[in-house]
Amino acid sequence: MSDLPPEERLSKQRTLREWLAWQLRTTDATIRTLEAEVEQAKRQAQRAHAEARWKLEPARDRRSVLHRGGCGIWKGEHGYLERREVLEALADETLVVEMCGVCRPEAGLRE
Repeated sequence: MSDLPPEERLSKQRTLREWLAWQLRTTDATIRTLEAEVEQAKRQAQRAHAEARWKLEPARDRRSVLHRGGCGIWKGEHGYLERREVLEALADETLVVEMCGVCRPEAGLRE
């Protein structure tokens, strides 16, 4: 048992509780900051992955349009193509593929 009177022990416990509450608020704030950083890193990685790929807008008037994966002109979120697949589509004489004039996907196809 403590040699301190109950009033002093109560005061110390309240002080400890305030300090622990401060620690909890600080830790919660740090967690929120780190969660936001993790989400931002995920979005950046997804964007970089999309930029390294292409997407083919379905044919309109018998012409398909090729975009970089991150191009905002066509919002198709599926059907990303790898370089090899794009080159195969461009070589296919039955397809008419135009290059997007905004994102200029042909630059990424040269090697």
